[in-house]
Amino acid sequence: MIRTLQDLRTRLGEIRGADRPAGGPRVALVSTLGALHDGHVDLIHEARSNADVVVVSTFVNPLRFRTAEETASYPRSPDADARVLAELGVDVVFAPTAEEFLPRGTTTTRVSAGDVGLRYEGRVRPFYFDGVLTVEAKLFHLVAPDVAVYGERDAQRVFLVRRMIRDLDFAIDVATVPTVRTPDGLPVSSRVALLDDAERRAASLLPRALEAAASNADLGVDSCIAAAQSSLMGEQRITLEYLNVVDPATFLPVDEGHTGRALALIAATVAGHRFIDNTEISLR
Repeated sequence: MIRTLQDLRTRLGEIRGADRPAGGPRVALVSTLGALHDGHVDLIHEARSNADVVVVSTFVNPLRFRTAEETASYPRSPDADARVLAELGVDVVFAPTAEEFLPRGTTTTRVSAGDVGLRYEGRVRPFYFDGVLTVEAKLFHLVAPDVAVYGERDAQRVFLVRRMIRDLDFAIDVATVPTVRTPDGLPVSSRVALLDDAERRAASLLPRALEAAASNADLGVDSCIAAAQSSLMGEQRITLEYLNVVDPATFLPVDEGHTGRALALIAATVAGHRFIDNTEISLR
């Protein structure tokens, strides 16, 4: 497990060779906050299928959180993570401290996510995507991966990373992995285990709302949103934050005349725990 930037540069230099010749090893990056679960395992498998060398970062990025207290409270399981990564044969594990990776703390230079970064997840946490992209850009600079791998649950993050790669001319491909779900349809996350049975049943209505949206997509965007909202009616444990249908090419809301591929997005809190999800739909 590598803790410092210099050791990371040295290890990657050993892997690639001093001149990184054409035809050298292809490198994949999976950036995480640690506390690994089955969704992360799928990302690592996808990385291995796309590259010769897999680099996984397990860095709790303080730029994604409002306060130092929120950062400190994020779940950590370094010993369990190390076992999982060893079993998966990950070639390089980068686990720096915040002081090592962001020595200027929250005053560091930021990458701006722009207007889309202030919508949906960014409306709830306006600092969030700037923090995400800043750390991703730094990892891209340090690791110089050929491909970066993300889960489709984080659709807005994937959109913004792809746009940053294009706008800042990183020579990096993006691969995505379908959302890993529990038997009741929830995206796998550390939050699911914190719910009691009644809260879990309430939370399982969120993916069902997306299914309702998809089932009514042939009636137009207004109808599919109304169907999703209706499926949540009467469940007092759910506080809906947003429910939108967006164009995947722009991540902006579609209008009533939009046809073809779209993404239905949902975010809500259940018993104080926040969940996001999405599904692809086809508007006719």
